[in-house]
Amino acid sequence: MYLPKQFDEPIFAQDLIRENPFASLISNDDDGFPYVTHLPLHLDIKGGELFIIGHCARANPHWKFMQQRPEVLITFLGPQAYMSPSVYPDLARVPTWNYVSVHIKAKAQLVDENHTKDVILKQLIADHEAIYADQWRALPDTYTTPMLSAIVAFEMRVLDIKSKIKLNQHRPEAHPKMYDIYSSGNEQEKSLANWMSRLGLKVTK
Repeated sequence: MYLPKQFDEPIFAQDLIRENPFASLISNDDDGFPYVTHLPLHLDIKGGELFIIGHCARANPHWKFMQQRPEVLITFLGPQAYMSPSVYPDLARVPTWNYVSVHIKAKAQLVDENHTKDVILKQLIADHEAIYADQWRALPDTYTTPMLSAIVAFEMRVLDIKSKIKLNQHRPEAHPKMYDIYSSGNEQEKSLANWMSRLGLKVTK
């Protein structure tokens, strides 16, 4: 990822992942071409190390690519929006696009044992609809066992992590007007306005 130093915000990486868990998991296929699966993932910390856990359908060949080539790229994209050059006090400016993202290099280990897959599923359930856990536990084995057999789970140890928050940090003269536009815009723009506040940017004159 191209990461100018003014947009390098490593302390927010874990927050960005937890707030934007729908990721792009990228491996090389057997022809050496990037293969992408879009899926929700969970950030875990064990023994001071970061891990990303999740699962895909057994019918999806992605798990086979990870089995053969364990190193993967995972990207998380947060809010993003257009920004007009009208935010600058001078006219010699161009439009831009602001966004927040995290890129992770990781090493994958497949999980194909039903009990451990069930633990991973319950973690994802807890992230998004905790109340569903009771319904899942109440389902008969004749239903849950085939469902678990239809997926392959994985635990990916984080090797490198980079977070990019691009909000014109190096152009403070644009911040008040940027904030005004974003804070009164759509949900993506309002989220970027919130990130401006979290970064401590001067958003008022």
